[in-house]
Amino acid sequence: MRFDWGGCILPAVADALWELANRYEVGLWYEYHYGCAGIIGMCNRILEKRECGPIVNGVKLNQPYCRTASECIERILEDYRREVERMKDPPLLASNAMELLQRYPELSAFGIEWVKAWAPHARERLVEIAEVLRRYPWVMEVIKKRPLDNLNPYTVEVYVAKDGSVACLSLNQLRAYCAQNGAVRAVKLGLEFSRYEVYEGKKRAVYRPKGLLTFTAVGKEYVKIL
Repeated sequence: MRFDWGGCILPAVADALWELANRYEVGLWYEYHYGCAGIIGMCNRILEKRECGPIVNGVKLNQPYCRTASECIERILEDYRREVERMKDPPLLASNAMELLQRYPELSAFGIEWVKAWAPHARERLVEIAEVLRRYPWVMEVIKKRPLDNLNPYTVEVYVAKDGSVACLSLNQLRAYCAQNGAVRAVKLGLEFSRYEVYEGKKRAVYRPKGLLTFTAVGKEYVKIL
């Protein structure tokens, strides 16, 4: 996926902010994380990680992972409304995170500390993830086997084939894990946005394979449920 705007902001996100500027006060935030390189006792300051994201009406948001400007607009506004609502409530204590784990034990696949860290900021997203985990228990086994210390819950995506034959979990933009007939395999899931349609009572994004899809038939369409 190509990056732009200083190597951080996705082009689709930049296009979305340009369109949103007609209705909202928008901007960008940047954070730079540095480390040291060199022999013991000496430090050559190097840039290890650069993070950035949109600002809407003064509210700092995480950069959404989306493929088109229209999809990015929808994600940004969803995150903005969610953050505004969260700001109205008092901070969620660690004990409340434990209550969340009691109600949705599936989240323990990510680790208790991860749930405690994200529960104050992304409770609704964690609930959405938990509900999908209940539906596809194999996802929990995949998650337990992978290091997830820096995983952002909004990067977790799940796609299902419209015919119900395949379900795919994506933890980042590079690799996905798909289950079919009881077997789980790591794949490169090349999908491109096709359209929106109502699926299981909700408006969902539908994707179709692009290029070579190494796991399933090219003709399948996938609905993004998470």
